[in-house]
Amino acid sequence: MKKLSIDLAYDAPIAAVSGMLADATFREQVCDAQHALSKSVAITGSTVSIRYEQEVSGVPGFAKKVVGDTIEVHQDEVWSTDFVSGDITVTLPGKPGSLSGTASLTESGGRTVETVSLEATVTMPLISGKLEDLILSIFKKALQKEHEVGVRWLAA
Repeated sequence: MKKLSIDLAYDAPIAAVSGMLADATFREQVCDAQHALSKSVAITGSTVSIRYEQEVSGVPGFAKKVVGDTIEVHQDEVWSTDFVSGDITVTLPGKPGSLSGTASLTESGGRTVETVSLEATVTMPLISGKLEDLILSIFKKALQKEHEVGVRWLAA
C-alpha cells in the first residue's frame, strides 16, 4: 500500500470552495479537462458519484498489459453536510487497483486549502508497488487538473 497527500490552495473562502465541490457542472468540467472519453456525474445531498473513462497513455509496458487501452474510473465521495470533510473511494472496475482516503477543507485569511490524502492498493504480487506508484501518480495529475479548473471556476 502506497500513500499520497496533496494540498490544493484556493484564493477563496471555504464556503465558495465547498460549493464548487458540490456542483455537478464543476465536476463535469473537471472530467472534460481530463479528456474523459465518457462521463457521468451525480450529486445527491452530500454524496458525489463520478464515473468516467479515460484513454491510457504514457504508462510503462508492464502496466499497459494490466491496464489496457482505456480505464474506467468510479469515484465516490461522501462529504459532511457542509462539504468540508469527506471520504473518497476510487475503484477501477476490472483492474486490480483502488484508492481510498479523505479530503478536508481549512480556511485561513480568506484562503482555503483542500488536503487530499489517499492510499493505493493493488492486489498483484511482485508488481503491486510499481502499480500503486503509477495509480497515485495518475490520480495526483487528476487532482492537479481539478485544481486548475477550480482556480478558473472560483475566479469567474
